Amino acid sequence: MLLASVRQQSSRVGLGFARRFLGAQEALSAASVGSLQSLSSLATAQQSVVAAKPTAGAFAPAVAMTRGFATVVDGLKYAESHEWLKMDGDTATVGITDFAQSELGDVVYVELPEVGSTVSKAETFGVVESVKAASDVYAPVSGEVLEVNDALVDDPSKLNTEPFEGGWMMKIKVSDAGEADGLLDADAYKANCDE
Repeated sequence: MLLASVRQQSSRVGLGFARRFLGAQEALSAASVGSLQSLSSLATAQQSVVAAKPTAGAFAPAVAMTRGFATVVDGLKYAESHEWLKMDGDTATVGITDFAQSELGDVVYVELPEVGSTVSKAETFGVVESVKAASDVYAPVSGEVLEVNDALVDDPSKLNTEPFEGGWMMKIKVSDAGEADGLLDADAYKANCDE
């Protein structure tokens, strides 16, 4: 599972940790660090910044549900192993969720599949390494890799700062669209993360 090795991490929360979760400098300037007395007040400050700053781009959500530190985007499908999938006809764009990147911490390396290779549902297609751990990433559906996000090789931090936009990992031609039906919707994924 994507986060299996990360769950054993320290529960220490500091200023750098807060920046990684949100990826927004505005959260820190919106509330002075000295006035943040608890994690819940930090989360509240960060949620207000996220809510006030609309997301732009191809994956801009019509509605985004903010849960503490992680955002869940309506209209996407989610695997329990914390990958997201956006269907466009028979092509799917795949990446890791905001929850996954926040658990991993600062991403420093990404290994992507080869264009033209075949991926199988629930099988490893890549690796994400952070300052905390290295984790396999699993294909939410089966298909042929059409494109990979080479920008992640040069700037793997895009997985932290924009997991649903510039941080996508691969695009695949889906071989069985029915596999996507077995994935979670935004509400079910949110509930899964809350467990």
